[in-house]
Amino acid sequence: MIQKGEKRGNTVQINRKTNQHLLPATEGSRPDHMGQYNIYPQYHMESGKIFEGYGGLVDYIIKNRMVCLEGFSGVAWEIVAHRLIDALSSKGFTVNAISIDTCLKNETEIESMVRPFLGDEESVWGSKCDFSLVDYFDGEKLNTLAPDAESEINMVYGIGSSLVQWDCPLVYFDLPKNELQYRMRGGSATNLGLSRIDVDFKIYKHYYFIDWVVLNQHKKRLASRIDIIADAQFKDTITWAHMSDIKKALHAMATSVFRVRPWFEPGAWGGQWMKEHIPGLNPDVINYAWAFSLIVPENGLLFESDGNLLEISFDFLMNQESQNVLGRHEPTFGSEFPIRFNFLDTYEGGNLSIQCHPSLKYIQEVFGETITQDECYYILDCTDDAYVYLGFQENIDPEKFKEDLVRSQEENLELDIVDYVQKHRSNKHDLYLIPNGTVHSAGSGNMVLEISATPYIFTFKMYDWLRLDLNGKPRPINIEHAFNNLNFDRRGQVVPEELFSKPFIAEESPGHIVRNYPTHPDHFYDIRRLEFDQFVERSTENSCQVMMLVEGEKIQLETENGHVETLAYAETFVIPAAAKRFKLRNLGQGRAKVINAFLK
Repeated sequence: MIQKGEKRGNTVQINRKTNQHLLPATEGSRPDHMGQYNIYPQYHMESGKIFEGYGGLVDYIIKNRMVCLEGFSGVAWEIVAHRLIDALSSKGFTVNAISIDTCLKNETEIESMVRPFLGDEESVWGSKCDFSLVDYFDGEKLNTLAPDAESEINMVYGIGSSLVQWDCPLVYFDLPKNELQYRMRGGSATNLGLSRIDVDFKIYKHYYFIDWVVLNQHKKRLASRIDIIADAQFKDTITWAHMSDIKKALHAMATSVFRVRPWFEPGAWGGQWMKEHIPGLNPDVINYAWAFSLIVPENGLLFESDGNLLEISFDFLMNQESQNVLGRHEPTFGSEFPIRFNFLDTYEGGNLSIQCHPSLKYIQEVFGETITQDECYYILDCTDDAYVYLGFQENIDPEKFKEDLVRSQEENLELDIVDYVQKHRSNKHDLYLIPNGTVHSAGSGNMVLEISATPYIFTFKMYDWLRLDLNGKPRPINIEHAFNNLNFDRRGQVVPEELFSKPFIAEESPGHIVRNYPTHPDHFYDIRRLEFDQFVERSTENSCQVMMLVEGEKIQLETENGHVETLAYAETFVIPAAAKRFKLRNLGQGRAKVINAFLK
């Protein structure tokens, strides 16, 4: 017999609204990826570790007779369940399949529970919630949900199915957050426990401040219980592995090197540099503004075996290996990875908005974050006429600046922003310091490597050049938030003195130098650049090292335990603290230069 609950937030048809390619479920191994940027960086597992298709999972279910199918937001549960049900039924088994949605509280109760954390209706921000997944469910229904003794196969499926008291294997279906957002934009995914489809920014806000908080906590609690992990991003199939094998691979990554799977997004100001330099991207996209090179709350880790690809969220690595990854800084950051790298591409594009980020106290009290968005702009490449906007003019009048910003917003009036904000010529390999509260923007013609603390959505736009987004709508302007955080002491000559990093040579020997790029006292990370003709050897100093080849063709990394990896120009990679020692070898022509961010 088959029991089906309401389809709350699930649709039978998977629609994704994006021009980005879907990850292939199977792909030939490319160990050297031809020396070019690899958009699908893989950890290669031995043969027989990752499986493609529902068939093997069906056999696993038959062997165990009872199973719990748990997972992340956006999974097309009705498709997953019915693929399994149909396969099991075709083999002659009677199946009792129960949607855990039958145990959810009613939507009115759920909406009342989440409302205090969603902020103002039209705001893009809320505050992080403080409840758990079990709070979405009717406890009595959960406690009375039982297997059917007359059925040969019992299966409970959906988010929260692990909350039932069944003694059975747990299969966890993961979904990358970029694919979740593509499904959300296509109307195929909505928020936890709700059936209503809202405008995109409201669903994303709900994800960020509520659903992801709840589901990430739940995922962490399930760490020791998961028997099988499956990748649910594909339309017609799944890939899956035994969690015991994935745990071994995670440990190997946490003691050698890892790359996350980057993803790329167009934007109102986006440029053309990434389209020209990164193979594998869809060239038909109008532009690329962002690359989520290492924004770990939204990145996944990709594994390969026998050409089968499996992606899981980055959380699994930190939940299991935070000590090996962070070393001596683990007591401070716990399972949160603290540094991010991302690209801002304005090459043949437009200016970013004039903006600032919140103070530590403000982001903690208003949004519930633990660390704030302290940034740097490293100029990976630029045109001869590229600029950055940074700091205020000496004669800035804060009240007049605010009045003019409000008038511009209300009356759609153009501002000559350099009347208020300094404009500086940018040069390749310059580093600009942007501690919280600093007014800033990257102008057209830049390819920026943004190095920052991990928070990434708290941008208070004050002026956006009167333009519309790619959907023809105005982008949100946040003047009040900005003026609650702007530091007007960063003006005049203070700006080049304090916000332009002044690199110096810290180490030098024949064939290599280490060039330090000092950061601001507010930054909890520092930056250096390793420059070498043939090779350089370093210690991790019991701290994680975030790196990118910023000049040169490709390099080879070898860690103390013998792991060898080839990295191409502009690829981000992380050497965990537990790697201990490593060697970088130049495989290209000319001197290699590797930017290296590390915790102070």
